[in-house]
Amino acid sequence: MKSLAELQAIKEKMQQKVALRDGSGEMRVVVGMATCGIAAGARPVLSAFVEEVANEGLAGKVTVSQTGCIGICQYEPVVEVMEAGKEKVTYVKMTPEKAKRVVQEHLKGGKVVTEFTFANIAK
Repeated sequence: MKSLAELQAIKEKMQQKVALRDGSGEMRVVVGMATCGIAAGARPVLSAFVEEVANEGLAGKVTVSQTGCIGICQYEPVVEVMEAGKEKVTYVKMTPEKAKRVVQEHLKGGKVVTEFTFANIAK
């Protein structure tokens, strides 16, 4: 760091990421972050959701948070998307690339990416 302006820029960037986790959005994305999820790669998935939601300007609409064990460890990393008045959608075996697609198609576009859902994979 070379200046106060650079420090301020870092602070603002991090505040935006924290704001995504405050629970005020219309939609809620919850990433399973128990040891099984972390071992399966949930940390980069969580980061991808936070970054993509911010990049797409969805921070006022979507809250990204983490939770402990969701209970389907063999399908980790697991992500649940909840929206008022709609059935919860559970995405499984997530990757950062899949997370970006879920943001584009589901969170932004309103269309569930069925090929990544628990209902589709657990058949």
